[in-house]
Amino acid sequence: MSWLLALHSSSETLGVGVCALESGSEPRRRTAAFPLGRSLANALLSCVEQLLPADQWPRLARLAVATGPGGFTGTRLSVVLARTLAQQLQLPLDGFSSYLLAARRLQLQGPTWLTQDLPRRGVVAGLYAPESGALGGMAELKAPHLLPSLAGLGEGPRRPLEVRLPDDLDQLLDLSIEAGARGLPAPWQPVLPLYPTSPVAGPVVSS
Repeated sequence: MSWLLALHSSSETLGVGVCALESGSEPRRRTAAFPLGRSLANALLSCVEQLLPADQWPRLARLAVATGPGGFTGTRLSVVLARTLAQQLQLPLDGFSSYLLAARRLQLQGPTWLTQDLPRRGVVAGLYAPESGALGGMAELKAPHLLPSLAGLGEGPRRPLEVRLPDDLDQLLDLSIEAGARGLPAPWQPVLPLYPTSPVAGPVVSS
C-alpha cells in the first residue's frame, strides 16, 4: 500500500491528512487538525507521525501542501518539510494556495474575490471561478496578492477568506489525487510558500 500525505499550516491550526492510494478501490483517508499556534515548529513531526509513523514514510507515493498565504514561519515549515521529503524520496509534490482550497470548498458559482484583511497593511485577495477544464473544477484567475484596500478590487462578488480544517484538507487531498490520476508533473522545486506581505521580492526556500 502506498500513501499520499497532505500538510496545511496556513493558519494557527496545523492540518495533516493521509490517504491510502489503492487501485480499484475508494481511497481511504484520515485527517486531523492540531491547534498549535506558535508551537508548530516543535510539534510538526510528531503530529505527522500521529497519522503516518515515520517508518511508513518510505511508502509515500505523493505529497501535497498548502502554500499559503499564511504566517511566515508556519507556512514555511510545512512547505520545507514537504519539499525535503519530495527531494529525498524522489516523490511528486503538489502545491496549492489555501485560497484555492477554500474556493473549492465554498463551491463558488461565479468569479468571486476571496479576501483577508491585514490590519495596517491592506488586504490580501485572490480571484476564483468554476471552470470545467481546471483541476478540481475551480480556476485561480488571480493568485492571492496584497492590495492597499478593497477599493482596488473593482466590481464583483467578495467573500472573506476562512480557513477551515480539517475540511480544507479534503480539498487538498482531492486535488492531489486528481493531479496524480491525470498524470500531471509535480516537481518539488516550484512549490514555494506565498508571502504577499514579505518585504523581499520573492520567496526563498532551502530544503
